[in-house]
Amino acid sequence: MSIDSASTHAWRFFRAGGSDQVALERGADLLNLHTLDPKLWVALACPVEGLELDPATLRLMDSDGDGRLRVPEILAAVRWATGLLRDPESLMRGGDLPLAMIDDSTAEGKAIAASAREILAGLGKDGQATIAVADTMATAQLFAETRFNGDGVVPADQIEDAALRALAERVMANAGATQDRSGKAGIAQPAIDTFFERCAAYDAWYKEGEANASTLLPLGDRTVAAAAALAAVRTKVDDYFARCRLAAFDARALNAVNRREEEYLELAAGDLSITAQEVAGFPLARIEAWRPLPLAAQRSQAHETVEGINPAWAAAVETFRTATVAPLLGGDPLQLTEAQWETLKAKLAAHEAWAARKAAPDLESLGIAGVRGLLAGGGRAALTALVAQDAAREPEMSAIAAVERLARYHRDLFQLLNNFVAFRDFYSRERPAVFQVGTLFLDGRSCDLCVRVDDAGKHAALAGLAKSYLAYCDLARPGETMTIAAAFTDGDSDNLMVGRNGVFYDRQGRDWDATITKVIENPISIRQAFWSPYKKAVRLVEEMVAKRAAAGEAAADARLAGGAEAVAHADTKLAEPKKIDVGTVAALGVAFGAIGTLLATIVGGLLGILALPFWKVVLAVGGILLLISTPSMLIAWLKLRQRNLGPILDANGWAVNGRVQMNVPFGGSLTKVATIPANAGSSLQVRYPEPPTALPKFVLSAVVILFLLSLLNHFGVIHTLSGGRLGSVAGADASAAKVRSTRGRTVAP
Repeated sequence: MSIDSASTHAWRFFRAGGSDQVALERGADLLNLHTLDPKLWVALACPVEGLELDPATLRLMDSDGDGRLRVPEILAAVRWATGLLRDPESLMRGGDLPLAMIDDSTAEGKAIAASAREILAGLGKDGQATIAVADTMATAQLFAETRFNGDGVVPADQIEDAALRALAERVMANAGATQDRSGKAGIAQPAIDTFFERCAAYDAWYKEGEANASTLLPLGDRTVAAAAALAAVRTKVDDYFARCRLAAFDARALNAVNRREEEYLELAAGDLSITAQEVAGFPLARIEAWRPLPLAAQRSQAHETVEGINPAWAAAVETFRTATVAPLLGGDPLQLTEAQWETLKAKLAAHEAWAARKAAPDLESLGIAGVRGLLAGGGRAALTALVAQDAAREPEMSAIAAVERLARYHRDLFQLLNNFVAFRDFYSRERPAVFQVGTLFLDGRSCDLCVRVDDAGKHAALAGLAKSYLAYCDLARPGETMTIAAAFTDGDSDNLMVGRNGVFYDRQGRDWDATITKVIENPISIRQAFWSPYKKAVRLVEEMVAKRAAAGEAAADARLAGGAEAVAHADTKLAEPKKIDVGTVAALGVAFGAIGTLLATIVGGLLGILALPFWKVVLAVGGILLLISTPSMLIAWLKLRQRNLGPILDANGWAVNGRVQMNVPFGGSLTKVATIPANAGSSLQVRYPEPPTALPKFVLSAVVILFLLSLLNHFGVIHTLSGGRLGSVAGADASAAKVRSTRGRTVAP
């Protein structure tokens, strides 16, 4: 694809998603789109299917039919559409195609304008100023269902003459059928030509046999049956004479070329059948040196069988004897020598070679008389005339197709450009982008960035690079299923998990049941990141408590079981009471001492903090919280800055060319969290209130106690009550002590 580097068109750009994107705002932008460097296009390719744009329009643009649209195909569509419109800005307005906008100064434009008016007149809309895609589709469907619709294919069921319809069906069966625009199978000119060419070839082949009848048909019409009978036994007869020659060469081979006695014994052990494969594999007859092949069983005067052939081949050999040997050699032969066998093959060799050259063997059922009747009749000319009559209306159908194409481009092309050359629809939020298939409602949120997915596992392998929180959902409604990937860009992920259910509304307003089947976890917001460490700590504590409780319950159950066992097997003599273990008492003392020391250390540290002014205490607590939350918030901030739509679309077959970032404010517009309206009223009455809990009171009491301790410590009360061991001195006394210390006369307060 070449770019016109000499173009002086002044482009306008807007900044979105971390990159500069071209703003298509004027008709001149469309006329000069071929001069825009493809490196400045946001996308370089997209799939035809799976977008919220009429796939029939996209298939018209897909000139190579590979299911993908690329830059050259987009440019070709723009060039064709703008070349047929008086004002290219009409494409930007979209909607139905105004007839006045069709440029009839060219032959193509004139034909399209005339066809558009004919379509409207045929629909009873004569005088209407615009034509819709639905109008062209209705006309095209009606035209396609007529007898002659311009595609050069005539359905057999639309041929009125019975004999000609039967011939058409034979042509379709022999040379293949072609689908008509209406979807029916019919005949086309190539199939007619192929069929009658085969008939002519068959006739020429048969004429060769008639001209050389003495050589190619030595038995006349019976030659075919004779050749078939010989072919049926050729392999076995060749095998028989080969074995006889081997026995003549060396008498020691006689036992080898005949079957061993053990093989007959194995067969005799079961049920015998003359058609069994084991018997058919035996020689045609008993092998002896130079022995002729018996063709029928011969009996002695005592009516005892002295000659015989393999019973599995008896029927085939008898047919061979009567259909081939007797007519060609004469008499009623009961045996066949090897020389006679070679003579038979030589007499039928020319016929076999001629038969192998038979043209169109599938016409054999017609017979030579039927084939010659078709060639001499007028069937071919009649079918050709019907096809030509149908093809004569091709310009009308092409004109209708051109009107439909222009109407589709007028309605859909500019929307595609705003989702391909630039992602204006996505970032303007005025209407959803073509890859946004609907809205997911789940966990008190609505997610607008939902894309269709064919294979969730394959999609997730690449979409994970988008640094976004993605939830893959299976959708279902009566008779339909679908899979989507929804991006959660606001709120938190506490209640997002596999198995959660929601409701999805597609772009047509239909509702689907949605179930999360897979999630790709990434930060959703800075707020979530701030509380994340504490939530993790709470979950860790809960897990530890649950484990300890489970372990304690198991230990209690074990002790209970042991006690029950002891009671069940208790001795009649009461157990002596245990004496107090001095070591245990000492260990308990050490433990209580350690606990006391720990508590004293904690209280001392707490009082050290309380020695500070209250505002410093608040700053210290806030600093600790920030120290804990900052790493999580920093990681979240870095990932949120890297959120990118590109990998999500690339995993769906797009070729995204530029950065398509989703920062925090824009992400907040893609996912809306439930909020109570500002003008909504409220009732102070709480229905089914939670039972009272001591935790809020405990927290409030702890805060009040800490505040009182801080005040008491500030005024030196704790220092005085503890005899100077804890706390700090009052403000005035501390200043005096400091002065005395500087004079070298420091005294204890």
